[in-house]
Amino acid sequence: MSYTLVILAIAPALAFCGYIIHKDRFDKEPIWLMLLAFFFGVFSIFPAGVTTLIGESILGTNASIINTLIHAFLLVALSEEFAKFFFLRYILFRRKEFNEPLDGIVYSVMIGMGFAAFENIFYVAEGGIGIVLMRMLTAIPAHAIFAIVMGYYIGQAKFDITHKDDLIRKALVYPTLLHGAYDFFLFQKNIPALSLLSIIGVWIAGKKVFYILKNASEQAAENKDKRI
Repeated sequence: MSYTLVILAIAPALAFCGYIIHKDRFDKEPIWLMLLAFFFGVFSIFPAGVTTLIGESILGTNASIINTLIHAFLLVALSEEFAKFFFLRYILFRRKEFNEPLDGIVYSVMIGMGFAAFENIFYVAEGGIGIVLMRMLTAIPAHAIFAIVMGYYIGQAKFDITHKDDLIRKALVYPTLLHGAYDFFLFQKNIPALSLLSIIGVWIAGKKVFYILKNASEQAAENKDKRI
């Protein structure tokens, strides 16, 4: 695979990282910790991949609706989102640098984009420039959306002791459901046109995510004013 394809494979993920870092303009996170979060995402592809492969060997190759649902929601979505969730919840969540709700989104996106960039390299190695362009518009934005949703709820959980457990559950469940639905429409073979719903879903969810980011940014601005 050429260096150009490698750059094209990781550039969209890095662009999303840059965008989120820009949104975190009041109390920026340490560069080294964001890089660590990114590499947590790269590493998380391995346990997620092993879990998926084991599940696929048990599930078999039957392409029924039930098998496709299990494959999309459990073998892929849950295994991938839990792998990312683990590093966010049990390592970064406990850091003293995680000192405002927006930080949950920052660290989650770093993890998600590390995962997406590394995963993209594998897909691009097999499919070339066509896969690059397709995933640039679909899979990478989708992973960013899953990460922002996860990070939003983890960020709220950090500072809302009363609803902490419920918010932490939502941080795993909601991205898993979004991811599973996205994959299900791509994986199913019975009605090929349904795969378009994945793209439509990404667009609709993306609009909602902008509201989440807007609210998180406004909350960060309010926290800054209180500190002043």
